Amino acid sequence: MENTRCFANRFSDYKGALLPEQGAHTIVPIAVATIDKVLQKIPVDLSDCDGGLYDGPAGVAFMLYHVSECPLFSEHRDTYLKTAKHIIDAAAKYADAEPDKNMRAAFLLGGAGIYAVAAMIYKSLGLADFVKPLSKFRSLWEVCAPISFLECGSDELFVGRAGYLCAALVLRQKLGMEILSKDQIKSICQAIIESGRQYAWRKRKPFPLMYSYYGTEYLGAAHGLSSVLQMLLSYQDMLSGAEKDLVWQSVDFLMNQEQNCNWPAELGAIIERENELVHWCHGAPGVAYLFAKAYLISKGPQYLDTCIRSGELVWQKGLLKKGPGICHGMAGSAYVFLLLYRLTGNSKYIYRAQRFAEFLFTKEFKTGSCSLTSVYSLFEGLSGTVCFLVDLLQPDQSEFPLFSVFV
Repeated sequence: MENTRCFANRFSDYKGALLPEQGAHTIVPIAVATIDKVLQKIPVDLSDCDGGLYDGPAGVAFMLYHVSECPLFSEHRDTYLKTAKHIIDAAAKYADAEPDKNMRAAFLLGGAGIYAVAAMIYKSLGLADFVKPLSKFRSLWEVCAPISFLECGSDELFVGRAGYLCAALVLRQKLGMEILSKDQIKSICQAIIESGRQYAWRKRKPFPLMYSYYGTEYLGAAHGLSSVLQMLLSYQDMLSGAEKDLVWQSVDFLMNQEQNCNWPAELGAIIERENELVHWCHGAPGVAYLFAKAYLISKGPQYLDTCIRSGELVWQKGLLKKGPGICHGMAGSAYVFLLLYRLTGNSKYIYRAQRFAEFLFTKEFKTGSCSLTSVYSLFEGLSGTVCFLVDLLQPDQSEFPLFSVFV
């Protein structure tokens, strides 16, 4: 029976040599051509910047910023940054006009992410007024500090508190400065922990922290437990001893939910092998980042082993038919190999990422994968693919877009 979610991986595995045809001389022109294609697809009228960084024009601005940071694209740097500024200014105006202040505080779908990327682009252009979008970002902590600021679920990555913390982490990394005060970070971490504790207690869970989003108890990176815990680990210096214990107990609980190298999309579900989700948003390719963070902090070998098993599943089932993007597409799969390369230094993972990059441009992929609605977008479309191609050329610095593990 043909797998409806992925193509068969017919590549032979690593034999000790990388693919010479996947070097800068090949990938730079492909990336530049893809960027040109993306820029032709962006709506000319930027009055509607809905979709935030996830699938709105703002995500394209981040991609251009990311490419401009890579020395291999230095001749395009100025053009890309100016274009990025034009797009992000329109997106910021759109976010400023958002009547729902809760949406303004959303990382991937609203204002917080847009302001963060605007600050990064302004700083790269050497503009002193990068502090303007930065102060807009900072002011949003008050919005997401109350324990139940969103009815649908206040803690997840796209619109909730974990996303706000994630954006602050990326900003700290890119701008090299503290973004939020210790008290602000503590209050947000405490709200996440208290919210998860109350939910777990109310629902009589056998572990200390759990969350739901629109009534579903997700486990994956997109809306689920793994990215919430990942952000708490990223700020674990701000937690009390008792709070740390709750977080690590929950990390270990989630590790035990593994089913054959994968995780169900929601708590308690049984994975059907022929229909399983192997995506960054739901499944091992996103959950792996939590265990990578756990490994970097604790050096516990069990966490690295879990990441490695996730990588094996992605090698088998990660040639996804859902397009070239990072959320539930090919680039999202391939980023797991770049993560594993950074954790282990094993060149096998660069080779595997190269093979996935090669497959992206085959006839089999182009004819057999789903057509996209937002072909230019960062998470579903080609902007995420470009970020991956750029990171394939600098694997020592590679990182899943806007989802820092190494900070």
